[in-house]
Amino acid sequence: MAHKCFISFKTEDISYKKEIQDDLDVDMIDKSLNEAIDSDDEDYIMRKIREDYLSDSTVTIHLIGSYNAENNYFQDQTYIKRELQASLYNGKNNTKNGILGVVLPSMYANIYKGEYTCSSCGAVHNSVAINDDTVVKEFSYNYYIPKGSGCGWSEEDRYCVLVKWDDFKDDPNTYIDKAFDKRNSSISSKTKVRP
Repeated sequence: MAHKCFISFKTEDISYKKEIQDDLDVDMIDKSLNEAIDSDDEDYIMRKIREDYLSDSTVTIHLIGSYNAENNYFQDQTYIKRELQASLYNGKNNTKNGILGVVLPSMYANIYKGEYTCSSCGAVHNSVAINDDTVVKEFSYNYYIPKGSGCGWSEEDRYCVLVKWDDFKDDPNTYIDKAFDKRNSSISSKTKVRP
């Protein structure tokens, strides 16, 4: 079944957005903003994005490239942050979206750090660096939702779904479905709009 998807991206990564829209076999109803809103008023722009694009979408595809970090002080993260906040908001005329983080190739080495042996449990875990140096807080908090105990996060402990670009290209609908299904999972009640 086609889901209504909004693509959140930095301008520098527009070629990936266009590839999703034009080249991939994605069963989605595209709710993305394709032309700039003609205004300098940030509040007006975000209101239009919320009302016209995000309010009836169900999955936000968040492209994670080299320009998305909370700690990247050379980039304005205002729109990315507010798009994710609006995607996570569940209220009047707006339902919470599933969030699918697609890691672009330029970020593979920064995010996927390999395996390590846990000093607490002795098991082998994958090291995934989702933090202020790789993404904005709205994504990192809802990927690594704080929990009471345990040394690792299972899929059930995370609201955001994460996938490498190459894997997404091979089977985009599976990952979009996973993000959509998170909306009705128990972890959905633990998300934060503004961490």
